[in-house]
Amino acid sequence: MDSLSQGEAPLFTDPSADRARAFFATKPRALHDKLTTVAAAVTRLVQDGDYLAIGGFGADRIPTAVVHEILRQGKQNLSFAGHTATHDFQILCAGNLMGRGKTLARVDIAYVIGLEARGLSPHARRVMESGEVECAEWTNHTLAVRLKAAAMGLPFLPARSLLGTDTFRHSAARIITCPFTGVRLAALPALFPDVAAIHVHEADRYGNCRIRGTTVADLDLARAAKKLIITCERLIPNEEIRRDPTATVIPFFCVDAVCEVPFGSYPGNMPYEYFSDEEHLRRWLEVEKEPEAFREFLATHIYGVRDFADYLHRCGGLPRLQQLRQQELLLHRGER
Repeated sequence: MDSLSQGEAPLFTDPSADRARAFFATKPRALHDKLTTVAAAVTRLVQDGDYLAIGGFGADRIPTAVVHEILRQGKQNLSFAGHTATHDFQILCAGNLMGRGKTLARVDIAYVIGLEARGLSPHARRVMESGEVECAEWTNHTLAVRLKAAAMGLPFLPARSLLGTDTFRHSAARIITCPFTGVRLAALPALFPDVAAIHVHEADRYGNCRIRGTTVADLDLARAAKKLIITCERLIPNEEIRRDPTATVIPFFCVDAVCEVPFGSYPGNMPYEYFSDEEHLRRWLEVEKEPEAFREFLATHIYGVRDFADYLHRCGGLPRLQQLRQQELLLHRGER
C-alpha cells in the first residue's frame, strides 16, 4: 500500500512486527522467580540508547523509583515515549542538567513539560527549548494506538487522527488510502519500546500483576515492550493470584523484573492507596526556576540518596505518607 504523504519527523523505533516477534521468541516463558531490586533491574535491563516508555497516567501510578535509578546510574541518550508524561518526564529532564551527560536524546511528544493543573516544568521547558533533544509530535491517542499496534503484532494501525493538522506534519505518520473504501487515513507505526516500567498495586514474584483503577495504555505497553520492569506496592503469593486469575491484567510472561516498592508512585497518586504530595510537587516546580538551586535539590533528593526508601525518608517519611494515605481514603469516602 503506497503512502500519499508523510510527516517530516524521524521515526525513532523499528515498527517491524516480524523483527519484534523474533526478539520475543527468545524470551523465556517459564514461570521463574523475577524478584529483584530496582537498582539491579535498571542495571540489567536499561541500556544507553534504549527507547524507554513509562506506565501510569499523568502523575498517577508512575514508577518513580525506576526513573530515579535511571538518573543515579547515569543512563545516557535515551529515547522516550512522552505519552501522558508529567513528573516522570520532569525527572528524566533533570538528567540533562547535572553535567553527567545527556539522559534524554529523543522524545515522541504527546504530553510533556506540563504537570497538568500544577503548571509547567521550568527545567523540562529549558531542555526542550534548547534543541538538544530530537522530537517527533503525536497525540495521546495516536501514541496509544501505536502501542496497540505493537501489542497486536502489527506494523501499523490506521486512524482518522492527525489528518489535516500540523501535528501530522511534525510526526512520522503517513497518509494512506483505505483499500476497501478509498477513505484517507493516517497510518500509525507500531511502537515497540526497548524497555518499559510500570507501577502496579500487586504482583507475585513471577510477574503476574493487578491494577486497580484506570490502566490507560499500560496493558498494551506491557505487551509491546521488549523488556518490562514492574514495581509494585505489595508482593502477594502466587496462590493468591491463582485464587482470582481474572484480576491479573499483566501476565508473568510479559515481565522481566519484579521490584516491591511501597509508595512507589510518590510523589504521584496511587489510586485507592495514597494521594499525591502536592507540596512536594510544588517544591520541584519552584526549585527548577534556578538551575543552581535545582542542582542542590537533585543532589539531596536523588543523587545523594541510597535508594527510593531513603528518598521517602527525606520527604517526610512514614508520617507524611500516612497523611497522604488518609487523604486518599477520605477522598474515596466522599469526605473531601
